[in-house]
Order: sequence, then C-alpha cells, then structure tokens
Amino acid sequence: MRDNGIRPSMGSVDSPWDNAPTESLMGTIKSECVHAKTYRDREQAALEIFEYMECFYNRYRIHSALGYMSPCEFEEAYASQPLAA
Repeated sequence: MRDNGIRPSMGSVDSPWDNAPTESLMGTIKSECVHAKTYRDREQAALEIFEYMECFYNRYRIHSALGYMSPCEFEEAYASQPLAA
C-alpha cells in the first residue's frame, strides 16, 4: 500500500489490537445467529445475517459500550437531553 501512495487505515503490522473489534463482532454474530442454524444456501445465510444485524443487533441488542442499553434506548436517552447553550 505504502509503495503505491496509499496510507493504511489500521495500525502497525502484526498489531493484535487492529482486529479485536471486528473479531468480537464476528464472534457475537456466529454465536447468536450462525451456529444455531443450517442455511440452504449462501444467499439465505447472507439475508438472515443481514436481517439479524439491521433488525436486531443495530437496534435492540444491548451493548456494553452504550451502558448496557440498546442503540434505540441510547438514542432516545440522548435525544431527550436538553441542548447545551
């Protein structure tokens, strides 16, 4: 990448911290969505994983980074705060 003038978006080579957030997310998807099911084909798997992510994980599943609230709850709490002057 560097030889072609492209700056990498991640850290140093072999840094174990670069993939941690993605690996954590993928582990959650696998344990909550993928391992419990058998899919008839790749298309069905892609559609069900997309639905899990968009309809459940990104809206209703609680997240420790949000104070153990769902994204919907977190956004409602944030929206109800008075604006700073």
